[in-house]
Amino acid sequence: MQSVFSVYLQLGFTHISDLAGYDHILFIVALCAIYRLAQWRQVALLATAFTLGHSLTLGMAALGWLPVNMAWIEFLIPITILATALFNITAHRQGGQEELLWGPTMKLNYGFALAFGLIHGMGFSNFLRSSLLPGQENQLLTQLLAFNIGVELGQLAIVAVVLGLSFAAMQGLKVRQREWNLFVSGAAFGLALVMALERVPA
Repeated sequence: MQSVFSVYLQLGFTHISDLAGYDHILFIVALCAIYRLAQWRQVALLATAFTLGHSLTLGMAALGWLPVNMAWIEFLIPITILATALFNITAHRQGGQEELLWGPTMKLNYGFALAFGLIHGMGFSNFLRSSLLPGQENQLLTQLLAFNIGVELGQLAIVAVVLGLSFAAMQGLKVRQREWNLFVSGAAFGLALVMALERVPA
């Protein structure tokens, strides 16, 4: 029989990587679009900043300390994707690669990842609450920890896939990084726009 920790670790991983709920995946894809495989450390830190943000609001919402209006959260999630995609396009126009790696642009990106994680965490809380099993109320902290670790592992797997595809595109197909960024960010923007329009609260 699986332990509570392993059950919620798996739940976190499958939730973030579930193609049926691709909004969280799309956010990670947009977050990675502006970087190359050689910059995997910076991207991993971005994913961790996102995790810190969603861990905070997920825990507060699961403990009942933070009221959540799911209609607005479901609308705001694609807005975070739209903002990230726009940031990618404008940042690449304004600064060189060193600026993207170490300058104010990178620090701003960390801030976006952390802040947008707060919104996604409230979205995760709805799934987590529906997954809590009767009789395990005293293990909520274990469940939260395991779920967040699972989400982080899933995010890093998505990061690895996106950076691997960018490497193949730039090395194999000789696509320039700027073109890759515009393609991925533009696609993320278009999908997120449709999603946002479908989720406008009544």
